[in-house]
Amino acid sequence: MVQQSPGEAFTPSIEKRTVSGRYILVLKGGWNLRGLSAEGARLREQLQVYARDEASEWDIREVAALDSAGAFLLWRAWGGQLPGKLYLRPEQESTFIRLQNWSATSFGPIVRHAKPVGERVRSFFSVGTEHLRALVSILGQLILDVGHVLRHPRDVPWREISAAIHETGGRALGITALVGFLIGIVVSYLSSLQLQTFGAQIYIVNILGLSIIRELGPLLAAILVAGRSGSAMTARIGVMRVTQELDALEALGISRSLRLIFPKVVALMVALPLLVVWTDAIALIGGAIAAHFELGVGYYQFFMKLPDAVPAANFTIGFGKGAVFGLFIALLACHFGLRIEPNTESLGNETTRSVVASITLVILIDAVFAILFRGVGL
Repeated sequence: MVQQSPGEAFTPSIEKRTVSGRYILVLKGGWNLRGLSAEGARLREQLQVYARDEASEWDIREVAALDSAGAFLLWRAWGGQLPGKLYLRPEQESTFIRLQNWSATSFGPIVRHAKPVGERVRSFFSVGTEHLRALVSILGQLILDVGHVLRHPRDVPWREISAAIHETGGRALGITALVGFLIGIVVSYLSSLQLQTFGAQIYIVNILGLSIIRELGPLLAAILVAGRSGSAMTARIGVMRVTQELDALEALGISRSLRLIFPKVVALMVALPLLVVWTDAIALIGGAIAAHFELGVGYYQFFMKLPDAVPAANFTIGFGKGAVFGLFIALLACHFGLRIEPNTESLGNETTRSVVASITLVILIDAVFAILFRGVGL
C-alpha cells in the first residue's frame, strides 16, 4: 500500500492551478504518516475548505508517497467517496479501492441518511419491549431465588451481601452527606428570602422538613447511588463478561442470579433506605444552620418544632421510597451488565445507559409516589 520514492520526505502540500479557465487542486509531497505527522492539522483544514466545492478537480499524480494514513485523510475529506473529477495513478487507484472496501465492511458508509420517523418509532418501541421483557425475567428469577433461600437458608450469600452493603452504603456516606448538607443550606436560604417578605419565618421548619424528608432526601440519595454504585455494578458484571467469568460460573453449575444479582438487590434495598435517613439528617442540619443565620431561628427551636411540623408518615414514605429505589437501581444495573458484549466499547456504552436509565426511572417512581400518596402526611 505504501509507494516508496526519493521524495517521500517532502512536505505534503496542496496547490491550486488554473488550466484553461478551470481550477485544479494538485497535491504534492509525501502524503504518508511521516509527512502528515507535522502538517496533518493544517492539511485537514485546507481539505475541508476545498472539498466544499463539488465541482473541484483533483490531481494526485504528483504525490511522491501515499499510504493508508494519507488516503484515509483524503477519503474523509471527500465524504467517503471519490470525487467526480480525479486524476490519479493506477497504484493510487488500487489504494482507494481497498480503502473503499474496508470502509464499507468495517464502518459502513461515512455519509448516513436519517431513518424515516415511523421506522425510528418502531425501533424505539421494539428496544423498549426487549428491555422490559429482560427486566421482568430478572425480577421473576429474583423471586424464585428468594423462595429458594427461604427454603434453604444455608444458601444465602451472606458474604456477598455484606460486601455489597459496605460498598454501596458505607462508602457512599461521605458524598451523600456533602450533597445533603449543601442542598439543605440552599433550600433554607432561598426559602428564607421568601418567608421574610411575609413575616412567616417560623414556617421554615415546615418547608425544610417536608421537602427534605419526603422528597429531596430520598431523591438525592437514589440519584447519587445510581451514578456511583449502579454504574460500578454494571461495570463489574461487564468485566466478568469480558473475562469470561460468567461462562465459568455456568460451567461450574453456579447460579449467577443467586451469586451476582440477589446480593446486589438485597444490599441496595437495605443500604439505600439507611442512606436516605442519613441524607435527611445531614440536610436538616445544613438547613437549620442557614435558618439560624438568616432568620435567627434557634437550633433547639428548630428541632423541637420539627416533629410537630412534619408528621411521621412523611418519614415512612421517604424510607419506603429508598427501598423501592434500591430495588430498581440494582435490577437495572444487573440488566445492563448482563447485556455487555465481550469488548470494551460495549462496556462503556452499557454502563452509561445503566446510569441514565436508573436516574430516569428513579424520577419516574418518585412522581408515582407523589401521586399515590398526595393526601398522606400533609
